[in-house]
Amino acid sequence: MEPTPEQSPHHAYPDHWEADVVLRDGGTARIRPITTDDAERLVSFYEQVSDESKYYRFFAPYPRLSDRDVHRFTHHDYVDRVGLAVTIGGEFIGTVRYDRIDDTGRPASAPADEAEVAFLVQDAHQGRGVASALLEHIAAVARERGIRRFAAEVLPANNKMIKVFRDGGYTQRRSFEDGSVHLTLDLEPTEKSLAVQRGREQRAEARSVQRLLAPGSVAVIGTGRTPGGVGRTVLRNLLAAGYTGRTYAVNRAFDEGLATLDGVPAHRSLGEIDEQVDLAVIAVPAHRVPEAVADCGEHGVQGLVVLSAGYAERGAEGRELQRELVRQARSYGMRIIGPNAFGIINTAETVRLNASLAPEPPARGRIGLFTQSGAIGIALLSGLHRRGAGLSSFISAGNRADVSGNDFLQYSFEDPDTDVALLYLESLGNPRKFTRLARRTAAVKPVVVVKGARHSGTNPPGHAVPVSRIPDTTVSALMRQAGVIRVDTVTEMVDAGLLLAGQPLPAGPRVAILGNSESLGLLTYDACLAEGLRPRPPIDLTTAASPQGFRDALAEALADGTCDAVIVTAIPWVGENGEAETGDGQVLAEALTKAVAGGSAKPVAVVHVEIGGLAEALAAASSTAAPRPRTVTPAAQPRAATTATTARATTAGTPAPQGAAPAPAAPAAPEAATSFEATTGPGATTGPEAATSHEAATSQEATPRPGRIPAYPAAERAVRALAEAVKYAQWRRQAAVPGKIPEFLDDTIDEAGAAALIEAQLATASEPRGRPLSHDEARELLGHYGIDVRPTLPAPDPEAAVAAAARLGYPVALKTTAPHLRHRADLGGVRLDVADEEALRRAYGELTDLLGKPAELLPVVQAMAPRGVDTVVRASIDAAAGAILSFGLAGAPSELLGDTAHRLVPATDRDAAELIRSIRAAPVLFGWRGSAPVDTAALEELLLRLSRLVDDHPEVVSVALEPVVVAPQGLTVLGASVRLAPPPARSDVGPRRLPNY
Repeated sequence: MEPTPEQSPHHAYPDHWEADVVLRDGGTARIRPITTDDAERLVSFYEQVSDESKYYRFFAPYPRLSDRDVHRFTHHDYVDRVGLAVTIGGEFIGTVRYDRIDDTGRPASAPADEAEVAFLVQDAHQGRGVASALLEHIAAVARERGIRRFAAEVLPANNKMIKVFRDGGYTQRRSFEDGSVHLTLDLEPTEKSLAVQRGREQRAEARSVQRLLAPGSVAVIGTGRTPGGVGRTVLRNLLAAGYTGRTYAVNRAFDEGLATLDGVPAHRSLGEIDEQVDLAVIAVPAHRVPEAVADCGEHGVQGLVVLSAGYAERGAEGRELQRELVRQARSYGMRIIGPNAFGIINTAETVRLNASLAPEPPARGRIGLFTQSGAIGIALLSGLHRRGAGLSSFISAGNRADVSGNDFLQYSFEDPDTDVALLYLESLGNPRKFTRLARRTAAVKPVVVVKGARHSGTNPPGHAVPVSRIPDTTVSALMRQAGVIRVDTVTEMVDAGLLLAGQPLPAGPRVAILGNSESLGLLTYDACLAEGLRPRPPIDLTTAASPQGFRDALAEALADGTCDAVIVTAIPWVGENGEAETGDGQVLAEALTKAVAGGSAKPVAVVHVEIGGLAEALAAASSTAAPRPRTVTPAAQPRAATTATTARATTAGTPAPQGAAPAPAAPAAPEAATSFEATTGPGATTGPEAATSHEAATSQEATPRPGRIPAYPAAERAVRALAEAVKYAQWRRQAAVPGKIPEFLDDTIDEAGAAALIEAQLATASEPRGRPLSHDEARELLGHYGIDVRPTLPAPDPEAAVAAAARLGYPVALKTTAPHLRHRADLGGVRLDVADEEALRRAYGELTDLLGKPAELLPVVQAMAPRGVDTVVRASIDAAAGAILSFGLAGAPSELLGDTAHRLVPATDRDAAELIRSIRAAPVLFGWRGSAPVDTAALEELLLRLSRLVDDHPEVVSVALEPVVVAPQGLTVLGASVRLAPPPARSDVGPRRLPNY
């Protein structure tokens, strides 16, 4: 909303304060500054407020606003006097105002840093979290305008308002003066206020998705009068699924005399429906969608599924139509799935919703599925159905103009019917928020992601989000850090989802392999080694093995304390007459299911070749509904099993683990760990190392039921799924005790000094993009954070080189710093261990003769560092992903192979330890081939210091420490480059708001 000419000309209307927010009940509202055009809205709003609420606001009966009041409450300078309103359908439902005051409580201007604040919310909307949302936003506005404290006078009986202030998480002081409660709030965000804000965000966004997936009534707008067409198909699917709510068919072209269609009430508009409609499925041409949305908004519809195409996927004009669609829907408090969506499904027995184009709804199960592609959604639904797997919920978001994968994670986190979340994503609207939500969700249930459009460098049509410039390998590493199981294909996603939804998490990488084919067992064994697992020698039951033999061998393997998971391999077995018995999968499935039901809680997967009906029989023999976890004490050590009499071990030996870098010690498990009995779902790991987060550990106790045994047609697919489960289980165990930032860093860091230096340097920048720092400036900045960069002295001629060496002390290094030669020792631009003046003059002459004139080479002299391993440490800001810390070995091989590890900033001590151990060349740091191990503790400290620097100062947009020579004792930073720039806007901080794609 633009200001009128009456608005103060020197304080422009702050449109960046406008925001769409999700309220506590899942509905949306708009927060915006109040302008002079709002006089009538304000008066109308006030007339709908109860006398009691007016009394609480003004401390006296105040039946109506005077003209002077209306003028005062609608005229602001947006600095010392600010008013915000919450609107739905263009009308006010709540307001907040602050007035800057001095120490005596009188009106003031800057530099006064205190303001008096007051709220008023319509009674009909109290309890929806309106005041809490307003407090977040007005506090952010106040901080932007230099206000550090709010003062408020509240009547003691106004418990709701006192609770809003108390629950905000801000530091506050309270006193009782002259019959009222005087509150003072410090507006600096605290750890508690941030946690409160994110907790409210999670509950509100989860509720908004829950309202879409569990509506009490559905209207299909655009239902065709004849069979066929999108709208009629959705109506048919709703009825076929047995939807438990009320269903309506809506089409303005219906004949006036038409009362029902396919057995449900038929109406020409929503206005003809006497009852509340919760969800509208819109299946009309794009040019008619605004009319349908307005009809929905005016009649209180809570959410929309827009199947209509013709939006952002069609180009710039369609993108603007899409933005207008979102603005229109949110103005009425509605959220949107779509446009260009495939639909939504909820298999809960109390809902049974199939508001999609999928002709056959999936069975009820424990997997939640979100996809941005209708075609991929169809393929996933088909694949899951074919393999007998069930879903709890399904959302195909199309252009994802509003409801996104982040919202689905919020919903999945607390949905009791979902044990595994699968997401097919083509873009990440808010990657920082995604990793935050994924980390929290993954702490209690697996999150499996396939990322499409990985290498195109652009977003798919209709996805107007920041494009990340970081390589896909970096994106994958950051997802792993957040606990996300990142796979490459939808087939792998289904494979992993089936195992995670039906089986417990493994306690470790030890795998038992048994079956009736030695060759298939060896293939499985090799696949396990390739995926980093530790397989035991395969147990060959021989081709004569019966289903009972499989059952006995599996039972013994499950009881064996030396393995953490079991893979069963099966080919058609040979009967008594010597002929292969094919197709009898039912018998084998029953045998395996009985063995699992009586064994310990370890994951089991089946690899089968040409056994007809086995996968279907396993799915039918096992419940698709995984059990809920219960809190138990750690299990005792499982007993060792005896060797099966019907089995023989192959000659393949179990190799020792490959010489890799020692991993950081896993945290000790808490005394109480969450566990499942028998073959349970993914809520817990098994064995003595089992541990989960406190959210899972406090889940309600329930009776566990056998989980579904997944079957795979190839050993590689089963092993890959199991390997993902092993890595995820390890992450879960470590995440149970989060890493921390060592306190000793605070004593050696000069944050204020660094901030002053950064401010001074940016003030001299000639370009808005900032500027690189010189070597000395970079040394000074890094020094404030305890990072010592070895000095270099310029050597524009031989005499200067000799003088520099005399100052630094021999031996020295002579190297070029020209951009095309920097860090390219392979081109001959570096001379090391120069012992004396004669050798230095000779080396100088060799460099200039070989590579060019000194003015081109820019040679420098530097004191030699102790010998060690050359590494590279970097930090950078990506527009989409945020601050990233990177580590790798220096040199061309690492660059060519992409052997670099990444972590999000801020990094903890565990992140730093994992970072240096996660590159493939990590053994070089730990004594590879008899070399001396280097000081990895010093390297971890350097990583933590650099992480802290870029986290404290977002103006530091790029840092490269190269090379960092890590010796057996200590390390030396030989080169550093730093770039400063105004900090990029961050979408994951500040008051909660819905994104605008």
